[in-house]
Amino acid sequence: MTLIKSISGIRGTIGGAQADNLTPIDVVKFTTAYARLICAKHPERRSTIIVGRDARISGHIVDSLVEGTLLATGCDVINVGLCTTPGTEMAVITHKADGGIIITASHNPRQWNALKLLNERGEFLDDSEGKQVLALAEEVDYAYPNIDNIGRVLLREDFNTKHIEQVLALKLVDVDADNIRKFKVVVDAVNSVGGVVIPELLNRLGCEVVKLNCEPTGEFAHNPEPLPENLTEISEVIRREGADLGIVVDPDVDRLAFVMENGEMFVEEYTLVAIADYVLRHTKGNTVSNLSSSRALSDVTSRYEGCTYAAAAVGEVNVVAKMKETGAVIGGEGNGGVIYPELHYGRDALVGVALFLTYFAGLDMTMSELRKTYPAYYASKNKIELTPEIDVDAILSAIKSRYSEERVNDIDGVKIDFEECWVHLRKSNTEPIIRIYTEAKSMAEAEALAKRFISEIEQLYKA
Repeated sequence: MTLIKSISGIRGTIGGAQADNLTPIDVVKFTTAYARLICAKHPERRSTIIVGRDARISGHIVDSLVEGTLLATGCDVINVGLCTTPGTEMAVITHKADGGIIITASHNPRQWNALKLLNERGEFLDDSEGKQVLALAEEVDYAYPNIDNIGRVLLREDFNTKHIEQVLALKLVDVDADNIRKFKVVVDAVNSVGGVVIPELLNRLGCEVVKLNCEPTGEFAHNPEPLPENLTEISEVIRREGADLGIVVDPDVDRLAFVMENGEMFVEEYTLVAIADYVLRHTKGNTVSNLSSSRALSDVTSRYEGCTYAAAAVGEVNVVAKMKETGAVIGGEGNGGVIYPELHYGRDALVGVALFLTYFAGLDMTMSELRKTYPAYYASKNKIELTPEIDVDAILSAIKSRYSEERVNDIDGVKIDFEECWVHLRKSNTEPIIRIYTEAKSMAEAEALAKRFISEIEQLYKA
């Protein structure tokens, strides 16, 4: 059983002992700390907080605890119920609320849940605010407001339809495109909230929808992370139904993966690549992804005159910061997270679906033919476990010095860009591990590069 406390939120397994798991006491503790942070920004008035959740079995319990705690701290609440992460973010923006709490453990298995914490812009707390929440949670002398100063529930609403309408209103989404209406799409929503919103969005676009694992029961039909090894069922259904493509989302619908008409994965990394290709055709601007994302986005960006790619440290909050800094018109992460600032600065699978289908409808080709128009890269993910006494920072510094004549980026670990491939080394913040991400033009080359750096790291700490 586990409780992970970080600046991006509180994530843990349900049940077990306090402080070692996400128990009711821990939910109250961290919700109180978050409310104190928000309320301190404007003590002259009452704060309004949006609360939304995915379909996890524990969602009702955590939702009740979060809402009750916010009311007890003097905050007003707008509860959007069963809602996606991007939908909850949009609710904060639409209602001009002071913050939001999303109750979801994203792609983690059913026994997990979490509190994702938002600011008044509907974005995740930055490093400073996240650390303040962790510090406030350890204080035991907080006095809750008296009965005359508790909060109230201002509204309970289903925000999903409003979110869909906001997506469909985007300039680059063509709801009248005839070819979209010809698409037959299989949707695998792993029995969470995506099973409600993605089919509704596709219906509004006029697609024929085949539902797979779309009942929001919280009983995940397979491992909820949208990786190829977890998606054998949808591949079979696509081939059997003669569908044009498949759409897969994680439980809180901020990650998006496509499956091609032949049942093979389009590959999560290429979700953002294809959508960026479409956006850049119509909007001149820059792109951003994190250091561990595919080089394919940089390659595609360079096809458009005056458009530049930039890399950010891993983490959505870092990608968003870099997007704002560079004025990026599209960005995200290689895990299928698409951020389109024309609507909001958050990973949004609904935006990704609508933009991609508009793009695909204008092409006279299949999904597999489209995939071949992009540079082919293959990624390998590995890790090396070290002993606690080994100085991981010293090892990374030595690697950086050794490859100083290459293109090196050290904003998040050490990334080395070679002519035909790259390697990204990141240390864990919680255990003596170096994660090793590589990408090359074949899987064999990517794995060979990883083995090479594992060997070099072993030589360094054994020296």
